[in-house]
Amino acid sequence: MSTREDVRNVAIIAHVDHGKTTIVDSMLKVAGEWTVKDDEVQDTVLDSDPIERERGITILAKCTSIKYKDHTINIVDTPGHADFGSEVERVLKMVDSAILMVDAAEGPMPQTRFVLRKALELGLNPIVVINKMDKPQANASKAIDDIFELFMKLGATDRQLDFPIFYASGREGWASTKIDAKGTDVSPLLDGIIKYVPAPEADKDKHLQMQITMIDYNNFLGRVGIGRILNGSIKKGQTVLLVNKDGSTQAKAVKIEKFLGLSKVEVEEAWAGDIVSISGLEGLKVGDTICELEHPLPLEPLAIDEPTISMDFLVNDSPFAGREGKFLTSRHLKARLEKEAQTNVGLKVEELEGEGRFKVSGRGELHLTVLIENMRREGFELAVSSPEVIFKEVDGKMCEPMEYLILDIDSDFQGVVFELIGKRSAQLENMVSEGKDHLRLEYIIPSRALIGFKNEFLTATKGTGIMHHSFYGYLPKADISSLRGNGVFIAMAPGKTTAYALHNLEDGGEMFVGPGEEVYEGMIVGQNSRERDLVVNPCKPKKLTNMRSKAADEALTLTPHRVMSLEQSVEYIAPDELVEITPTSLRLRKKILNALDRKRTARNERYEEAQLEEKLED
Repeated sequence: MSTREDVRNVAIIAHVDHGKTTIVDSMLKVAGEWTVKDDEVQDTVLDSDPIERERGITILAKCTSIKYKDHTINIVDTPGHADFGSEVERVLKMVDSAILMVDAAEGPMPQTRFVLRKALELGLNPIVVINKMDKPQANASKAIDDIFELFMKLGATDRQLDFPIFYASGREGWASTKIDAKGTDVSPLLDGIIKYVPAPEADKDKHLQMQITMIDYNNFLGRVGIGRILNGSIKKGQTVLLVNKDGSTQAKAVKIEKFLGLSKVEVEEAWAGDIVSISGLEGLKVGDTICELEHPLPLEPLAIDEPTISMDFLVNDSPFAGREGKFLTSRHLKARLEKEAQTNVGLKVEELEGEGRFKVSGRGELHLTVLIENMRREGFELAVSSPEVIFKEVDGKMCEPMEYLILDIDSDFQGVVFELIGKRSAQLENMVSEGKDHLRLEYIIPSRALIGFKNEFLTATKGTGIMHHSFYGYLPKADISSLRGNGVFIAMAPGKTTAYALHNLEDGGEMFVGPGEEVYEGMIVGQNSRERDLVVNPCKPKKLTNMRSKAADEALTLTPHRVMSLEQSVEYIAPDELVEITPTSLRLRKKILNALDRKRTARNERYEEAQLEEKLED
């Protein structure tokens, strides 16, 4: 089999925030491809999306390429969060090796296990980089021992266990082959890529074969397919065949681009071994094989993990609908979700009965809330339901998705954390004491038990706890009772909230709104300290009187109300509630706004349940 000795294709994989994108910055600088202007962002330049920069995480996989010592090194930066794992799976199919980045202080984390398992299953021989060596608490020796142990647990071959190790600091821009020697730049790592990453097997004289592993969208050229040419070559303007499991269609390669630094370069022709983007291929899907018209040679379809969580997206029908957004109708909502489903492979969209109702399934809460946040910024108004896990039948048993959870806590909080995790049907896998006053706890826990857990965990540990989790697999359904122990305050009528009314309500719970805010009937305005929901009047004015007293004229002091983010709102709501989302506001509400209608519906549901139980007994 012939190879392209001048090309190296490598992906960078790691747990979230272990420094993948920062090390790519250093590589671009060494190769002279750093073309960022002084008034533009100066770090993690591949994280171009505003949400990526705000959160400090990579959400979408991105390609770049550098020229180094007569070699073209194609680098793919992958997401580190488990919810975007489907990106990692596909990207690994188009490279010949992977750089596994591990934080020198934290060591391997849940997502490290996930991405490494995928790489080993594909037969890749990873290069290990111990990053963040500039941290005061860095312990590279322990991190290497933990990595080796992880390789063993995942069934690595002898060849894979003999991995090369580099030590680096992406932030300071250096890499070294020695644990106790600081480098000057990342050249040793680039030399290591050329030495250890195998040249891609490619034969440009064979018939064309290219599998699409990522999809982008261009408003002028339509869908853009990104992938690696396995065999043959493709020319600009060539008519090709798109082959998938459903059949084949003809399309024209309008534009072919190679990656170079932070930009793309249009080329007339590309050959086997290159990673390219091709525009103008109508009807393109991830996993499609691009072939010559006369020689359809489809490759094996890509296997992508199924979604684990779903949410209902609805047209906003609250009394405040249309005040703040530009896109309000079911037509707008449907078009936007269908467009997202074209490029976001891990997402599934299903239209439900009734006008403007869609079931959107994804790989996790973050996966779906990032989509919602993007829609908010584009001017959409919508309402979303609480997340529900997707159950699956395996060998005749009802199973649910499980997560591998790691908690880093101070020993002082272990009692309250054990209590929190105990009611969530979690199984303790490992407990390690790290120093005198620090614990690392590892659990297998149902995905639905993690909904809303983060806020409670941070509150219990006074903000000092750290949690990470990744998808573990499907296991038999666990028995979990209702996790929200408190009811809510529900506004009884529309109006503006008053400080007088809120001051009286504070004694019975925590408020979600401040004085002077507009509310409507059925809107959730606070959390009750008791279990049941309570209909209240937050707009009640203070009665005027001509009698004067010293106490009546005192200013009211209100406790600051709780302001929740999008993720916190989605985690908080119960199955009979919705989050109303507009470009400027987030409001919690009941699905049925009228209190009498809610009582009637609840009574009917209880009656139907009783009837069903009677039938089962008979």
